[in-house]
Amino acid sequence: MQPESVFSIANSFPLLGWLLLIVVPRWKYTLTLVRLVVVLLLALLYTTIAISSFGESEGGFGSLAEIGQLFENPWSLLAGWVHYLAFDLFIGSWEVENAQKLGVSHWLVIPCLVLTLFLGPVGLLLYFIFRTITTKKLAHEFA
Repeated sequence: MQPESVFSIANSFPLLGWLLLIVVPRWKYTLTLVRLVVVLLLALLYTTIAISSFGESEGGFGSLAEIGQLFENPWSLLAGWVHYLAFDLFIGSWEVENAQKLGVSHWLVIPCLVLTLFLGPVGLLLYFIFRTITTKKLAHEFA
């Protein structure tokens, strides 16, 4: 299978998780399906790509130029993208769980989820802002 084909499948698959988080966040299976199915399958895909393409790329993590070289290889680029897909979705599931625990309205969480899907840290930052405004406390435990 070519990297582009794997990308098409991997890029679409997490949308199921995002849909569950946005539409049915309190369904008893939502967090389990998102974390134990979607995120773990993405983690497995990432691990498979990373192991199978290890050492095939120039570059490394020591400088921005080395990272650029590393991602010139389509498999390394795909691994990086799958990494983002898995971690952003996991963060989205944490936002939902944390909001439910602290009583933050899901209507406030939805824009955070959309931003986490598209801009990762921006969505997380917005969630922290909404959480702080809603709970009137600056910090809470992260569990």
